[in-house]
Amino acid sequence: MKIIKNPTMEDIQEAILVLANGGVVLYPTDTVYGLAANIFNKKAVKRIYEIKHRDLFKPLSILVSDIAAISTVADITEVDEKIINMYLPGPYTFILEKTPIVPLVVTSGLKQVGVRVPDNEIACKLASIFPITTTSANLSDEKVLSPPDEILEQLGCEVDLVLDVGKLDSTTPSTLIDLVNHEPKFLKR
Repeated sequence: MKIIKNPTMEDIQEAILVLANGGVVLYPTDTVYGLAANIFNKKAVKRIYEIKHRDLFKPLSILVSDIAAISTVADITEVDEKIINMYLPGPYTFILEKTPIVPLVVTSGLKQVGVRVPDNEIACKLASIFPITTTSANLSDEKVLSPPDEILEQLGCEVDLVLDVGKLDSTTPSTLIDLVNHEPKFLKR
């Protein structure tokens, strides 16, 4: 495992390469640290489930680089887009109908997918080539921690690369907003 403190753009490019080769990266967002895998690498996505001790029937969300990229992984209407533009980039995950490109392993076979565009340059750059998983970097049903050394201790395993920016101000994951019926419905975490 490699830990990079205060990552540069060159370090982020290295992280993208790790993801492209099936690795898992611990990275900061605008809410909490997340675990990233290339959504198109089934083995890497399954590794996220293993690391978190997460039930395979609980879907993962997807992080994309910008609002325009949402349409690659989710079907959005003009109404949806107006709502999304009010909240993103920011600490929100929108539940939308997925496009066929999204692998079933990510969504646990569901027709919907959670999609994020965080207000965090590192996270968005990581998703600049392909969408990545975004799930809090903690064991399922356990406390969300920060900084990365505490996270790694809780997970008890090694990820391939850590982008460490120190302790984040938040330990609250993003807010879920269901847009499947094209009217925002805020869901409890």
